[in-house]
Amino acid sequence: MSNWLAQHLSALRDALRRLAASPLNTGLSLLVIGIALTLPTAGWVVLDNLREITRSASSVQQISIFMALDAGKREIGEIQTRLRDAKPGAWRFIAKDEALKRLQSSEGMSEIVASLPKNPLPDAFVVEPTDAQPESLERLAKTFSGWPKVAHVQLDSAWVKRFDAFLRIGKLVVTLLACLFAGALVAVTFNTIRLQILAQGAEIEVAKLIGATDAFIRRPFHYFGALQGALGGLLAALIVTAGVHLLAAPVGELAALYGGNFALHGLSAGNTALLAGSGAILGWLGAQISLAIRLRRIN
Repeated sequence: MSNWLAQHLSALRDALRRLAASPLNTGLSLLVIGIALTLPTAGWVVLDNLREITRSASSVQQISIFMALDAGKREIGEIQTRLRDAKPGAWRFIAKDEALKRLQSSEGMSEIVASLPKNPLPDAFVVEPTDAQPESLERLAKTFSGWPKVAHVQLDSAWVKRFDAFLRIGKLVVTLLACLFAGALVAVTFNTIRLQILAQGAEIEVAKLIGATDAFIRRPFHYFGALQGALGGLLAALIVTAGVHLLAAPVGELAALYGGNFALHGLSAGNTALLAGSGAILGWLGAQISLAIRLRRIN
């Protein structure tokens, strides 16, 4: 066990030495990897924030139930009973006299309301459903429409469906970008490792002649690829975090103009660790492919 650990520590030190030996090349490689990981990561952060916005907006979705003009107290009481039994979420009753007073208090409407011979507004219920998914809202609206003395049910969920479709398309685009740039990261690591193997070709052949195993030869390069990928992932997280920090104030001001208090959020510590881990795995994969090709030729 101690021998195995010593071998891995030696390989790790060798990988760190290789990274520090050529700082310019290492910096350029990390920059390429960081940018490759930044684009899909930034897309994911944007989609996550948009999803948070639509969740906040969906939570205030309302269904308005307008009663028939000839509906009486008995019919209104029956609807109240049905709502209590159905438990769709929070709801409130708006009497037609109260609705008329609200309309009359609106700017420019007092004279118009005063000229009306009678109250043209119906009694209404406003429901704020617990489940704000577009499909659930439509099912509720259809159920409410079938209740007695319900003249009209109003639900504006078309924008929610359009926004949800937009998010699905965005998720697909970000996934495709992630796959594309993951391939680019593997290619960068593959080429970096290939150049190092070519530079140390004679040393590797001598090590093979004196009995070095393939695992012994691969180990430092595996650590090099994994470290390079992990550092590139951390650089990508730093770039995205800086971008979120710069955009937080303007986005907050824009949200305030629309009467909201939305705050832009970036990567969590767990997401940063996941990004670094993904970079390490992709770097290891690039090194593994490059080593497999070269060692096969040597053998």
